[in-house]
Amino acid sequence: MSDNYRSREERRRAMNDNKPEGKSQGKPKKKKKGGLFRKIVAAVLLIGIIGLIAGVGTFFAMISDAPKVDDSVLKNSFSSKVYANDGKTVVKEIGAQKRTYVQYDEIPQVVKNAFIATEDVRFYKHHGVDFYRIGGALMANFKNGFGAEGGSTITQQVVKNSFLSPKKTVKRKVQEMWLAYQLERKYSKQQILEMYLNKIYFASGEVYGIERAAEKFYGVKSVKDLTLDEAAMLAGLPKAPTTYNPVTNPENATKRRNTVLNLMAKNGFITQAEADKAKQVDVQAHLAKQTESTSKYDVFIDQVIEEVKKKTDADPFSAGLEIYTTLDTNAQDYVDDVMNNKVVNFPNDKFQAGLVVVDNETGGIQAIGGGRNRVSGGLNFATNMRRQPGSTIKPILDYGPAIENLKWSTGQPIKDEEYHYSNGTPIRNFGRNYKGWVSAREALGRSLNIPALKAFQATGADKAKEFATGLGLKLDEEDGEAYSESYSIGGFRTGVTPLQMAGAYSAFANEGMYNAPHTVTKVKFPDGTEIDLTPKPKRAMQDYTAFMMTDMMKSVVNESYGTARAVRTPGLEIAGKTGTSNFSADEKKRYNIPDAGEKDVWFNGFTPNYTISVWTGYETAKDGYILSPNETGMAKNIFKHVITHISEGKPKGSFKQPDSVVERSVEKPTGKDLKRPSGSTPSSLITKEYFVRGTAPTKVSQTFVKKEKEEKKEEKKEDKKEKKDNKDVKPKITASYSGGAISVNWSASNAASDTTFTVTMSSPNGSEQLASGAGAGGKTISNPAPGATYSFTVTTNTGESASSSVKVPDSSDQATEDDSTKPEDDGTTDDNQNEDNSNTDQNNGSDQGDDSSTQPDDNQNSNNGSNNSNNSNNSGNNSGNTDNNNNDSGNANDGNSGNNSNNGGTTTPPADNGGSDSGSQTPQTPATPSTPATPATPQQEPTTEN
Repeated sequence: MSDNYRSREERRRAMNDNKPEGKSQGKPKKKKKGGLFRKIVAAVLLIGIIGLIAGVGTFFAMISDAPKVDDSVLKNSFSSKVYANDGKTVVKEIGAQKRTYVQYDEIPQVVKNAFIATEDVRFYKHHGVDFYRIGGALMANFKNGFGAEGGSTITQQVVKNSFLSPKKTVKRKVQEMWLAYQLERKYSKQQILEMYLNKIYFASGEVYGIERAAEKFYGVKSVKDLTLDEAAMLAGLPKAPTTYNPVTNPENATKRRNTVLNLMAKNGFITQAEADKAKQVDVQAHLAKQTESTSKYDVFIDQVIEEVKKKTDADPFSAGLEIYTTLDTNAQDYVDDVMNNKVVNFPNDKFQAGLVVVDNETGGIQAIGGGRNRVSGGLNFATNMRRQPGSTIKPILDYGPAIENLKWSTGQPIKDEEYHYSNGTPIRNFGRNYKGWVSAREALGRSLNIPALKAFQATGADKAKEFATGLGLKLDEEDGEAYSESYSIGGFRTGVTPLQMAGAYSAFANEGMYNAPHTVTKVKFPDGTEIDLTPKPKRAMQDYTAFMMTDMMKSVVNESYGTARAVRTPGLEIAGKTGTSNFSADEKKRYNIPDAGEKDVWFNGFTPNYTISVWTGYETAKDGYILSPNETGMAKNIFKHVITHISEGKPKGSFKQPDSVVERSVEKPTGKDLKRPSGSTPSSLITKEYFVRGTAPTKVSQTFVKKEKEEKKEEKKEDKKEKKDNKDVKPKITASYSGGAISVNWSASNAASDTTFTVTMSSPNGSEQLASGAGAGGKTISNPAPGATYSFTVTTNTGESASSSVKVPDSSDQATEDDSTKPEDDGTTDDNQNEDNSNTDQNNGSDQGDDSSTQPDDNQNSNNGSNNSNNSNNSGNNSGNTDNNNNDSGNANDGNSGNNSNNGGTTTPPADNGGSDSGSQTPQTPATPSTPATPATPQQEPTTEN
């Protein structure tokens, strides 16, 4: 046996050894493949088990600290505290005092169906969590972006609003799903729907629960009285209570209501015919009159509540929150006084205003003026009302983008001229006139429309829109119409709010950094969880754009052409922009509004610390229009009062010029290029402008250099022509002696009207000027010295001259006075000096030449009797006339001619305009004076003839 066995064993081994090698290797491979598959399966199962264990462990770890389902929390609410910006002052405690609880059976089926169709169509089919809906929401979010669709059921919403913080974490979501499942196990669907409809938030003014909402909006005594269209409207509100409020936003409310009606028809709750019929009802047709007045800080707190709900999904009225805000109670109290007619005088009760005050550095809203005579839940003219911005949009859509993208300077030349939009539609300035070439600064300051459109076109619509988006304005999306060139001058269909404009303008003051305007800084939950809600700042523009736009807007306030000079405030550096909008032709016709009537008047302004956006106008066209100076100036008036008050006792600050900007002197625009001024540029045409560093002009203007050269060239040409003309001027002078006097006459051939003559005389007494002036003329020299030769020369202003002379004959009949009859002098007196004094005209002293040094010294004749005395007096006349001849030689002629006529009967030539010698003159023999003469008092004051 053993041998056989051994033999068999050996045979088997031998057989195995003799098997082909390939076969012997193939079988082990098959064994390995099967073993590997089993190992992979085992590994997957093991990983799955480990993952399941880990997942279950993680799940239980996440829900281990989940709150318990508490009945009191589900049905009761906890109030929240709202703090001012000091973090200590509680300005209000908001809670559930305005909630009316209604039982499930009291809620009509149409209301239940409206909410289920809108919020959770599979409400009666799931167990707290709808995995089908979650899958659909994931697909929608993947396709349209995160947040496109939510997956929470009504049960989950009840849990979230009652037990959990709004932190969007995986743990919170897991706890929410777990508690929703627990809630479904503990309560019926009817009880959960009842909780939901009694806890939901509908509107500002603490409107919670379906019963309270029905009373608030439709004035019904019970929710049972609601109609289909009303139920659909209320079902659409919780998604966005402010946006879809039918009182303040009827257009958005109508769209939302119709969406709910469509969902009800789609899911079989109503027929399509019923839905279509309900859509025909005006969304405001059955609204109740809002009469509940607001209490202190309600306008601000309404905004707080909206922000908390939007950013956290928490219910401020029931979650027991601590809400920390940006509210400045001092600023808010003053704004409230403004709105209550305690600071400014509003023209009438229907005139409205809305304003927002923002801290430039943080974006925190300091105060809100929601309107005048407001009721709780009514239209907030600061945050909800959207109107055309008019020219206040120009810094945002026109000049800001041009500086940012094209690096325009503040002095960028733009031609204000007849112009049109790209589609051919004409565009006009408010004044229906054109300024020609102006700087961007002046165009903004004057609020010219045509340069604004040109700036918009130069940058491009897309770049302009991008710039505005960075400042918080989503124009075409929010405006509901195609974005077009008309936006460049504020031509919106609906418009913007003061809240948006305050946020946008604050970025200019904050060196280009944009902080979304906000009222809430953080929220603390009952479990100690805190959420920081302060928006993160982002760069909306370069610092050079912010500074240069700010400086341009300072010109709106400070320059003589600026439209906001009324807001100037001592000690404050203010920049800003005005804006107005007009009524449509249809509105003017329907409400009999004059052409000058304005619909909206804005002023958006800022200091280094604060920005204020103010809108004024009427709620509807039928309420009125803005026309009077008090009305048109109200926005600026409000701004000035508020900015002055909130700036009191605080550092005023200033706008700092960044390193990226340089200031340069340039010549005011006369063409498309800016140039440096030349030495010939008039100072009135030189201005200083700001440039992005590296873009300032280097070329020097030649405009006035060329003009100066042209002027000099023209002058030379004229001079040459004048000299040529004057070469033909031939002066002539004649002198003759007759009847004891010399007659001198002068003229010129081919003399022009501006040809002037200067006549001089040489005599024994020396040389002197007889006359100077325009036109031909003549002189008479009375009693010349016998035997003396008198020479006369006439010279024209062109340099041409002529001469003539005459010799006076010797006369034996002339009397000679003995030297002994004259008083003894110091030996310097000529013996013959006064031999003809007895015949001298009394006024000969007043007829001396312009140079008083040519007169003989009066002291020489002081002892020669009455004639000497006369000479002395007349010398005084001459002295007086000489001074006056220097000022008005014509007047001297008039006075002296009279004297000569009376004393000697000598006629003075009428054409002597410049000479002081209009009468006769007696030659004297010069003598050396021993004592200076004392001027005599003039006998006659010269008069001026016009």
